[in-house]
Amino acid sequence: MAAQAPAIATISNEEYIRLYKGGLIPLKVCLASLIWVLHDYLVTLEDEVRYIWPQKRSFGRFMFLWIRYYTIGLVCFDVVQIHGFAIPGVTNNTLCVAADPTIRMVGGISLWSVEIIMQLRVYALYNRSRKVAAFNGILFTISIGLFLWIMIVNAMNRGRLIATAIHLPIPGCPAINGGTQWAQWIPAAAFELVLFGFVLYKAAILSSNSFKSTRCVTLQAVLLGENTIYFFIIASLLIFNNLMVVGATRIPWFGLAPFHAAVGIVTCRMLIHLRKFSIENLEGKFASSKFPELNTGTEGNFVNEGILRQRYESEDMDCCSSGDVESLAGSSDFHSISTVAIGEPGPSRLDHK
Repeated sequence: MAAQAPAIATISNEEYIRLYKGGLIPLKVCLASLIWVLHDYLVTLEDEVRYIWPQKRSFGRFMFLWIRYYTIGLVCFDVVQIHGFAIPGVTNNTLCVAADPTIRMVGGISLWSVEIIMQLRVYALYNRSRKVAAFNGILFTISIGLFLWIMIVNAMNRGRLIATAIHLPIPGCPAINGGTQWAQWIPAAAFELVLFGFVLYKAAILSSNSFKSTRCVTLQAVLLGENTIYFFIIASLLIFNNLMVVGATRIPWFGLAPFHAAVGIVTCRMLIHLRKFSIENLEGKFASSKFPELNTGTEGNFVNEGILRQRYESEDMDCCSSGDVESLAGSSDFHSISTVAIGEPGPSRLDHK
C-alpha cells in the first residue's frame, strides 16, 4: 500500500494574500537599501581618501574600513539572498530555517563591530577609566551571549512556525515572525541604552561646567553631540525593527537590509566627521605657519616672538586642553589626537613639545 503524502495545513485566502505581499516588500526595499549604501559611499569617498587613508595602520583605522566595506558586502548579501530565494523552486523548509539565523548573525556582527567603537568612545570620554571599560565589556559579552541564545531558540522553532506556508507559491521564505523573535534585538538595544546613559551623564556634567565658558567648539563637544545623535538613531531603528517583528502594528516586514545599511552609514559618517574636525581644528593648530613673520634680527624681537607664541598657544589650549583632550584620553602629540576620532583612546596626556 502506497504511503500517503503528509497533510499540508491550509490557510485562508486573506492570509495568503498578506504573505504574498509581505514577500514582495523586502524585494524592493533591499534594492533601495543597496542604492542608498552605494550612493553614500560615492558621496563620502573623497572624505575617506582625504581623512582616513593617510592614517598609519591602527586598530581605529581598521575598524572604520571594516565597518565601511562590511556594510556594503552585507547589503549586497541581503540583495542576493532575498532575490535568489524569490526564484521559484529554490526555497524549501530546510533552507529557510537555516537562512533565518544566518541573516541575523551577519547583522549581529555589523552591530557588534559598531558597539566596539562606541565602547572605546565612552572609555575615552571617561578619561580611560578601566572600571567603565570593564563594566561595558562585561555587559557587551552578556548581550552577545543572550543574542546567540535567543537566535538558537528561534532557529529551533522556525520550521514549525513556517510549516503552514512554506509550500505556498510566494516569493522567498514566508515573512512570518512569532514566538520569541521579538526578543532577538532586545539585548543589543539594552546595551545601547547603557552606553547612551554614560554619554548623557557626561554631557550633563560638562554642560554645567566647561561648555558654558568654552569659547570655541571642542572635540569633546563634537564627540558627545555625535554620540547622542548616533544612539538616538540606532535606538529608533532597533525599536522600529522590533515593531515589525511583533506584528502588533500595521508596519510590514521590510527585512533587515535597511537596518544593516543605516547602521553602517551612520557610523562611518560619524567617524569621518569627527576625524575631519580633529584634523581641521586640532592637528596643526600650533604650527609655526600660523604666526606672522617677525623680524628676529634682534634679541628683543626674538623675545617678543616668543611671548607672542606663548600667548597664542595659551589661548588655543583653552579649546582643547584639560577639559577636552585630557578627558578624551587624547594623545602624546597633536598629530595623534585624531586617533580618538575613530575610536582609539590613545595615551592619557597631551604633551606640547
